[in-house]
Amino acid sequence: MNRRDIFKLALTAQAAAEQPHSPQTPPAAVQRGDRGRMPNVLWVCTDQQRFDTIEGLNNPHVRTPYLKSFMGQAVTFTNAYVQSPVCSPSRACFLTGRYPRTTGLRANGQRIRPTERLVPRILADFGYECGLVGKLHLSPCANGRVEDRIDDGYKNNFWWSHDLSDGWAGRNMWLEWLKGQGLRWPADHTGPAWGVPIDARYSQSAWCANTAIRFMRQQRTYGPWLMSVNMFQPHHPFSPVREYFDRYDPTAMPDPAYREGELESKPVYQRVDHRGAYGGSGLSFVKTDPAMRRKITAAYYAMIEHADFEFGRMLKALEDSGQAENTVVVFSADHGEMLGDHGIYLKGPYFYDCAIRVPLIIRWPRGYKADLKVDALVELADLAPTLLEAAGIPPAPGMQGRSLGPLLRGERTTHRNSIYCEFFDANFQYDPTPMAMCVRTRTHKLNYYQGLDIGELYDLEKDPGEFHNLWSDPGARAAKEAMLVEMAARAIDTVDPLPERHAPW
Repeated sequence: MNRRDIFKLALTAQAAAEQPHSPQTPPAAVQRGDRGRMPNVLWVCTDQQRFDTIEGLNNPHVRTPYLKSFMGQAVTFTNAYVQSPVCSPSRACFLTGRYPRTTGLRANGQRIRPTERLVPRILADFGYECGLVGKLHLSPCANGRVEDRIDDGYKNNFWWSHDLSDGWAGRNMWLEWLKGQGLRWPADHTGPAWGVPIDARYSQSAWCANTAIRFMRQQRTYGPWLMSVNMFQPHHPFSPVREYFDRYDPTAMPDPAYREGELESKPVYQRVDHRGAYGGSGLSFVKTDPAMRRKITAAYYAMIEHADFEFGRMLKALEDSGQAENTVVVFSADHGEMLGDHGIYLKGPYFYDCAIRVPLIIRWPRGYKADLKVDALVELADLAPTLLEAAGIPPAPGMQGRSLGPLLRGERTTHRNSIYCEFFDANFQYDPTPMAMCVRTRTHKLNYYQGLDIGELYDLEKDPGEFHNLWSDPGARAAKEAMLVEMAARAIDTVDPLPERHAPW
């Protein structure tokens, strides 16, 4: 054995020793040999879908018949918030039940620590067969770099397709499948497309659904399963297939919720993005006219309707396979989309509800209520312990989320006093670098930006649209002080609880 091999072995042993979770006691169903009682999990996560894009939640402009029907069978959370407004930190958070600042993955382009334990890894330890199709995004995947994986629990059931581009020759499995059909994706990946001329059956969303359906239909003699479905839609560059875009009349779409001059009293980052997203290199509100903005909205809604259809196909396959009764189905998103509201597109260092509030709908016929809407404040960090609880597994050490089980069973109507969100140097080129925290209660939202003279304070009862910044308003001093105290409490609350304490000294 040479020095290099010895060094690799040493690193492997060190990584194993640093694992934050020691083996847990198997759930009662495992001890009894009754793994069939442990529920399957179908977890569908769209990319960049804001909370107000579901037909059953008072949006008359978008059609989502399958999600609307699903809500009648499930628990719908109307105040669900992510813990980062960008992809990687948010995904790492809800996959581990740990906040971005504790996972260490605070920005796109960073790599999650190999010591972090994902829900599929924990479930796999207890007999689950876990799979993923579509996006994962827990490590860098740009400039031709294929995403590195930690021990994530998906094993060989891993069908990776980060987005719609071909930046990884031979590695985007959807595009490779498409080439096998003798086809190519006929759209530019850098800007909106007003109807991609290809049959919807060949889209990435349809491919994700097909792959998930095959996985769910597999004959298994051992253990339950988890399938994570991560469609790229409705993420920009707003590229719906023509079949769905043609269903929407851009002239009938609403204008973005923006008031001229509202950004003058808000942090500078928003004015930068107003001119062009991500430090001036993206979709610019000021360079679009009203007709173009409504066209973008139509494209966004068309992609959501398409994702809804594919979700419906997966639900039907689950039902046809006879597994629906004991399968937890989760529909969620990794973060929202500004969609021109407040004069901004895409995402960045701001915490408007349209950027951090997302759909969250959960169904489990055997264990949860049906046709229930819950307005409690919940975080997507709460999903990991929720799924473990459903499987009879206690929260893993280091998990910071709180199980939604009592809300899902109708035992409680309250959950948290506030939600927490952060943006710590997460992909925005500007000086000073955005380092910001957000706390939202039922009545107020406060956003603090390190290094700036201005923050944000909104009275959500009087100003639910978050147009009027009260940060410098003397009349809002008491509310501001109370929210700063709440922010300090959440800053303490989100400190990493690991390593575990095993003795008083």
